[in-house]
Amino acid sequence: MGMRAWVIGLIMGIMGLMPFGGEAMSGMGKLRRVSLARMPGWHKADHRAALAAFRRSCGRMMARARMRPSRFGGERRDWVLPCLAARHVPMTQRAARRFFERYFTPVTVQPGGRPSGIFTGYFEPDVEGSLHKSAEYPWPVLARPADLVRFTKAEEKALGLRYGRRINGRPVPYFTRKEIENGALDGRGLEIVWLKSIVERFFMHIQGSGRVILKEGGALRLTYGGKSGHPFTGIGRKMLERGLITRGQLSMQGIRKWLEAHPKQAREIMWLNKSYVFFRATKLPDPRLGAFGAQGVQLAPLTSLAVDYRFWPYGAPVWLDTRVPGVHGKGFIPFRRLMLAQDTGSAIRGAVRGDIYFGFGREAGARAGRMNAQGRMIVLLPNRLARRLTGQMTRK
Repeated sequence: MGMRAWVIGLIMGIMGLMPFGGEAMSGMGKLRRVSLARMPGWHKADHRAALAAFRRSCGRMMARARMRPSRFGGERRDWVLPCLAARHVPMTQRAARRFFERYFTPVTVQPGGRPSGIFTGYFEPDVEGSLHKSAEYPWPVLARPADLVRFTKAEEKALGLRYGRRINGRPVPYFTRKEIENGALDGRGLEIVWLKSIVERFFMHIQGSGRVILKEGGALRLTYGGKSGHPFTGIGRKMLERGLITRGQLSMQGIRKWLEAHPKQAREIMWLNKSYVFFRATKLPDPRLGAFGAQGVQLAPLTSLAVDYRFWPYGAPVWLDTRVPGVHGKGFIPFRRLMLAQDTGSAIRGAVRGDIYFGFGREAGARAGRMNAQGRMIVLLPNRLARRLTGQMTRK
């Protein structure tokens, strides 16, 4: 979601079925240690991908003077020792496992909260496009406009919006999706590329990034550049309420199929989501990896996880025990894997809530679009930080 794209890259958000229990957990503040013996699959799992991802996260964490504040994230100094040690770990399955066991302590939320939560998925779609507007490619992808600003705390409180624009110094909401698609930003030269399908563009907005397969040859990688500031509205629930789809069609694939089959109604339905996402073209350092996540590092398929940054810090290893869709999105298979918290999303709320990055392309989309399962999430915190937090929580 950048994948920051974070903001909207959430399938349950698309469907309008986001659980609201996560917000209720915001008052929860206790952690408890977890024994490795209570983490089935840990010793058999291959942690090398997680180690590589952790090294990328460390590069970002150590380059900053301070970490972004989070409830259980501690301070930069808590992460220095494991980050330094990670540089010298041989990239073998055994060495990777022993590294995490030596420098981290598994913790989870106390039963005062819920030990299990909801896990969804997101991905980077491949879409057809052109560098030139034509009848075949009429739908522009826009760069962030200069008048889109982040409001001050006072302005945000007054309007209930974090982003917008100012007219004669007065903060006002930014243009809606409908206004932008009807020409509110025309003539500013913001067009990056032109797409064949408005539906594909809509879903790329939701995912927050994508690969454009160019008519002229090659591919253009787009990452998150900003959002208009309007709250995200999942159109799935709206469509269900209007009788346009059935509950059995309430998936990314089902919604996409309906929109493509009803082009005259599709635009009005998509306009129900006033939020609009802007992009930027980028050349990624490692083409095998995905776009940049909220932490500012490239995301790794089935290794990067979007979390609620209010609770957990970017760069934290997370042991996830859940089920994921199988090949082509059919059926569900067990998923026990060490992942890295490297992204976030507006619909990711709660200490036990995550969004799995499935990668890019059609197969990733088939799996991400059907990902919606209960699971258990155990976070690995540096030993020093874990002792401090669990000790403090016990004494209170």
